[in-house]
Amino acid sequence: MISYLQVENLTKSFGDNLLFENISFGISDNQRVALIAKNGTGKTTLLNIIAGNEDYQGGTISFRRDLRVGYLDQNPDFPKELSVIDACLRTDNEAVRTIAAYEHCMMSEDQEGLDEILAKMDLHKAWDYETRIKQILGKLKITNFEQLISELSGGQLKRVALANVLIAEPDLLILDEPTNHLDLEMVEWLEDFLKRSTMSLLMVTHDRYFLDRVCTSIMEIDHQALYQYNGNYSYYLEKRQERIENFSAETERTVNLYRKELDWMRRQPQARSHKSKSRIDRFSDIEDRAKQRRNNDSVQLDVKASYLGSKIFEAKYISKAYGDLKILDNYYYNFARYEKMGIVGKNGTGKSTFLKMLLGEVKPDSGSFDVGETVVFGYYSQDGLAFDEQMKVIDVVQDIAEEVDLGNGKKMSASQFLQHFLFTPETQYNYVYKLSGGERRRLYLCTVLMRNPNFLVLDEPTNDLDIMTLNVLEEYLQSFKGCVIVVSHDRYFMDKVVDHLLVFKGNAELKDFPGNYTDYREWNELMEEQEREDKKNEHKKASQNKNAVTETKVEVKAPERKKLSFKEKQEFEALEKGIPLLESEKTDIENQLASGTLNGDEIIKASQRHAELSDLIDEKTMRWLELSEL
Repeated sequence: MISYLQVENLTKSFGDNLLFENISFGISDNQRVALIAKNGTGKTTLLNIIAGNEDYQGGTISFRRDLRVGYLDQNPDFPKELSVIDACLRTDNEAVRTIAAYEHCMMSEDQEGLDEILAKMDLHKAWDYETRIKQILGKLKITNFEQLISELSGGQLKRVALANVLIAEPDLLILDEPTNHLDLEMVEWLEDFLKRSTMSLLMVTHDRYFLDRVCTSIMEIDHQALYQYNGNYSYYLEKRQERIENFSAETERTVNLYRKELDWMRRQPQARSHKSKSRIDRFSDIEDRAKQRRNNDSVQLDVKASYLGSKIFEAKYISKAYGDLKILDNYYYNFARYEKMGIVGKNGTGKSTFLKMLLGEVKPDSGSFDVGETVVFGYYSQDGLAFDEQMKVIDVVQDIAEEVDLGNGKKMSASQFLQHFLFTPETQYNYVYKLSGGERRRLYLCTVLMRNPNFLVLDEPTNDLDIMTLNVLEEYLQSFKGCVIVVSHDRYFMDKVVDHLLVFKGNAELKDFPGNYTDYREWNELMEEQEREDKKNEHKKASQNKNAVTETKVEVKAPERKKLSFKEKQEFEALEKGIPLLESEKTDIENQLASGTLNGDEIIKASQRHAELSDLIDEKTMRWLELSEL
């Protein structure tokens, strides 16, 4: 294997906060590595250091000579005056720059300089490249090429940045939360794209299905140290638990030994200076080891939901549209007590709009929502809370309430409640602007739950939360004595939390599916396969009917035509069998091209074969007609 990146004895801290110390690892060609750690322990910082965007206190970082590195920042930034197509094709690759010039020229009215650009396209062999680029942009739903970066939302900007790093095709690709702001179809396409790619990967993601299916090894930052596991996420979970159990057992043995050694040290007369020096030194080592304790702090969600009556909400024949874009059309639904609904669908089909109508933030065009009197909504928006950056964490919470009602007459101070969300008394007095993205999301979750909601509405709750916090949140929602609606692209999260899905298919078409996302995916694949089979059978039947009609015509004209020679008869029979096979192959290729699963090389080969088949079918059909008239 070829070494692409080597990190040796890397140390990073912010003041007294040590993130990691003397960590070492390497990444080779074709290796796909995921980085896992709790929020605030240095995942993004490590990626920024490797990308050259942040300094460090000690250690070395070395890359293979002439290695091309691409980096998707968690919060990407482009010059505001750039157009979308310029941002997507912003790279040192000459072929890509030529394609950018070609796209601009084709979008202009006069197409000035087109001949020169076409010559450059041929020179740099950019046509194949353009096919791959168009596929990436299409899958990421990037269509308005002339739109300015300044006009994009955060989600659109993340997709543009993702397109940019994928198009550049670096040797080593570094991704920080690549699935944020992608719908499920895009996530599954990206999953497949990266699995088939030859690029090496280092990425941070909370999407456990994505991580499990794409990555070949896992690195975990835990207590300022780095642990490596050569396997996928399932393997990592197993081996991590073994490591923790071994550590705990070793610590327990050391504690027992420490007690014996401490007793021996205390029993020695103070005046004796000839104690065994080796035993005293060993005692010091044992003492240090025995005092080590794993900090297994995790978010604790002990908040009780307030009383919830039998009536939840009734959506009474809701209609909503934005111009020609229909969201809902005369939609009716009666939500049941303790129901846990997941909402999925492509971006732009109206998922978030549906939630905002339920919460009264957006008015429907017609119809109404009748909400029960006991319902207390807790809304967790994908946009997050607009915190005052200059406020302290404790002040943010105390502005909502000084105390939190836990139910059964129990109460907790705002400071105590924050500790359940891993904000220590010291960090509670940090300013909001110092918090990481994940810490902000934890603080936001804290402000939602402290109001004792009995109906949680969660819009992309998994963005920027670490896997440990997600596990706790999943357990909490599974036992939550209230109602839940979740919009999420995190398939693992949905599978564990919801009991049925509301699928937004677009143009106001909705499907209520009884099951989790994996159940729906398997069912949908079966339906698509059946639809393809039905089309294939219809085409075959039509072809047979065509042959039958022709044969009937031939029989009518038979007395008037010349008798075929033995050789012509064999050719005629071969054509009758061969033409339907060629037509079937052509149909299969058309289905493959429409599926969007082919890479650039496969698209080119399939297109070439499609053209060959069209010519071949025309040629053989003409010969068949000639023979049929003899």
